Amino acid sequence: MSVVPCLWFESEAAEAAEFYVGLLPGSRLTGRMDGPPGQPPVSVDFELQGQRMLALNGRSAGQPGFTDALSLQIEADSQEEIDRLWDALIANGGAPGRCGWLRDRFGVSWQVVPARWAELLQQPDPQAAKRVMEAMMRMDRLVIAELEAAAAG
Repeated sequence: MSVVPCLWFESEAAEAAEFYVGLLPGSRLTGRMDGPPGQPPVSVDFELQGQRMLALNGRSAGQPGFTDALSLQIEADSQEEIDRLWDALIANGGAPGRCGWLRDRFGVSWQVVPARWAELLQQPDPQAAKRVMEAMMRMDRLVIAELEAAAAG
């Protein structure tokens, strides 16, 4: 058994899936269900670093799009990787948010965090964890050095 998230687009499923797999190493397109000739595909199957996903062109024009009720989180190993992902995801109509959150040009909500993010926020020292949370609340794009400095006091 597996759980496969399905992202509903109006007509951008293939474009979004291609963008996402090009953004994250170890990702790939795995299938496609074509629609009528001249129309975008009905759906595109893809994997983001091993997580199966489905992009579906199933949302009607005028129907509400994505909300923050669904978001995808990326854990990045370095500040350079956070910066690369952040810049790529907000490019061409995306929008930055607070605390590492952003919305890409397709309207999908993402949070780009350091790989040590949970460790920094859930550490045994409650005062250090509080300082990390306070530092994070002041940021849009997360800065690892500032989060680690907050943890250290």
